[in-house]
Amino acid sequence: MSRGDALTLYAVCLAAMLACRCVPIFLLKGHELSGRLSSALGLIPAAAFSALVANDLFKPEAFAQGPWPAAVPLVAAGVVVLVGVRTRSLVWCALAGVGCYALLLCL
Repeated sequence: MSRGDALTLYAVCLAAMLACRCVPIFLLKGHELSGRLSSALGLIPAAAFSALVANDLFKPEAFAQGPWPAAVPLVAAGVVVLVGVRTRSLVWCALAGVGCYALLLCL
């Protein structure tokens, strides 16, 4: 790939990124969003995080090593969910998840 092609690709990507991030801000400035749309947009961070976590929890290659290596992240995730429901604290969720994962790897 030549330098000109790389710069063209970079410029197109930059323009697309700016268009997707900045144009909605300018178009929606001063307008009130409906309640349903606001609540739907509020679900985006949780959905994106869930997709990232699910991608790491369910790896097909983990099951090739046996059932226990595949179960360790699932058990740790279950502990995190229980701690999260009980405490509603991100710090306690992180500490419980890391601690549980480390403990299960030592077994």
